[in-house]
Amino acid sequence: MDTIHEWLSQLLQWIESLGYFGIIIGLAIEVIPSEIVLGYGGYLVSKGDITFWGAVLCGTIGAILQQWLLYAIGRFGGRPVVDRFGKYLHLKSKHVDIAEGWFQKYGPAIVFTGRFVPVMRQVVSIPAGMARMNFWHFTVLTVIASIPWSILFVWLGNSLGDNWEQINHKAAPYVQPIILIAVALLILYIVYQIVRRRGKSA
Repeated sequence: MDTIHEWLSQLLQWIESLGYFGIIIGLAIEVIPSEIVLGYGGYLVSKGDITFWGAVLCGTIGAILQQWLLYAIGRFGGRPVVDRFGKYLHLKSKHVDIAEGWFQKYGPAIVFTGRFVPVMRQVVSIPAGMARMNFWHFTVLTVIASIPWSILFVWLGNSLGDNWEQINHKAAPYVQPIILIAVALLILYIVYQIVRRRGKSA
């Protein structure tokens, strides 16, 4: 456990040394969860090392880069690449299976709502790529979902200051309503699609 904590500390020190670029790279490769990177970014804001909106911008950029990479894996590599190399990217086949089922059932809307669900946040981009979802539509939905996520965790990290490591506990009361809102939006989207299809058939 001490080894893991030391390794995490070294990664965070590396992110701190790079400042804004550290946040971008940390989120793009996501060796450690995005919540921790963004929360640490908020801590750096509290220290005055970086600005709040600069951290949010870099967090959003990093998230987009990561999702572009996963989208590309799905589009140009598909399941063979995921099954063979997924373990190196911390992608489990069972999670990709679930995300693929969600995408087939709910369509592009899941690219937005899935961003607020743990684990699915990362893997949902792969079935979007496999389905050859329009790249710019995919990007817009990713940006819209990534901005509030970045704002929330940078703000929490900034508020906690030296206690930023309590980020997950502090975030729980905020994340749960966000997930419920995302699910509600997904339901509204499904209802809209059903009504539209019935209107066309009529």
